[in-house]
Amino acid sequence: MKRMFLVSMFQTVSNLLKTIEPDLKNKTVTYIPTASKVEKLGFFVKISKWKLKRLGLAVDELEVSEASYEMIVSKLEKNDIIYVTGGNTFYLLQELRRTGADKILIREIEKGKLYIGESAGAIIAAPDIGYSAKMDCAEKAPDLREYSGLNLIDFYVVPHYKNWEMGKAAEEIIHTYSNSLDLKIIRDTQAILVEDKKVRILDKQQKR
Repeated sequence: MKRMFLVSMFQTVSNLLKTIEPDLKNKTVTYIPTASKVEKLGFFVKISKWKLKRLGLAVDELEVSEASYEMIVSKLEKNDIIYVTGGNTFYLLQELRRTGADKILIREIEKGKLYIGESAGAIIAAPDIGYSAKMDCAEKAPDLREYSGLNLIDFYVVPHYKNWEMGKAAEEIIHTYSNSLDLKIIRDTQAILVEDKKVRILDKQQKR
């Protein structure tokens, strides 16, 4: 069964992860910070990694843009969970494709491995990421010729709704695409839980 936890900002909803995956101790998460490489997100990358460790997980970092194909396959296959950080969705897609990591990711997720996608990591799961150009700079991925996403979901995540910094871009996406795409809009305090064909929006104030 496909299991995905798609979030706007992991640090604010990390405790929700325990409600869907109560037994996190002694498990290892493949942590992919690639999307953040071309953005100034050092603090957010560090805090999300710290939150994962606080939940009892061992963090095995995988910088896709620098790793060999053999290392990518090994870490994605052997570890229990996959986590993809926020950052630039276009650069993330470019590097996943260039290295072949996209196909390994899809295969592991479709086999049932829990996937946690934060912001860019959530957007990339959609059929196409072009709609996020109002939030991310496509020019940071000069080698990316078309924008087909991982196609793991049949909707389009709009993160950072009402966020003080990214909220305006989220509003522009909603205004432009609300009549043409199935948008799932989430605040920084919310997460989208995908369990096979079942999709729910969770809030950190609510219990599952």
